[in-house]
Amino acid sequence: MFVKRFPDAKPYEAPNHRDVKAVRLQGFEAGGPTNQWVGLSHILPGGGAGPDASPIEKVYVLLEGELCVIIDGTETVLRRMDSCTIPAGEVREIINRTNDVCSMIVVMPYPPGVKP
Repeated sequence: MFVKRFPDAKPYEAPNHRDVKAVRLQGFEAGGPTNQWVGLSHILPGGGAGPDASPIEKVYVLLEGELCVIIDGTETVLRRMDSCTIPAGEVREIINRTNDVCSMIVVMPYPPGVKP
C-alpha cells in the first residue's frame, strides 16, 4: 500500500485552465499507482478549462459545488457526487458558473510513453 497524506500533495498547473488550483493526490511517484494518476481541482467562480481535447480519457467526480461541462454545444451540469467520463479526443469545456468554489477529483491514465 502507498499512502500519501494530503499535506504532502504537490500543486500542479494544468494547460488551458483558468482560475483552477490543483494538487496531485496520487501518481508520478515511486510506489504510487502504475496506470493512472489522481488530482484534486478547486475551480473558482468563473473558472474552468478548455475548450480542448486530451489524447487520453479522464474521469471527473464532483465533490462540492456545480460544474457545467460543455460537449458539442450541449451543456450538462454536474453536482455533488455526480461523475462523468470524457473520452480521449472529445472536445470539452468546463465552467464554474456559480459563486461557490467547485471541487472535483480528476482521474487520468498516464500519457503515452510516461512511466511513474
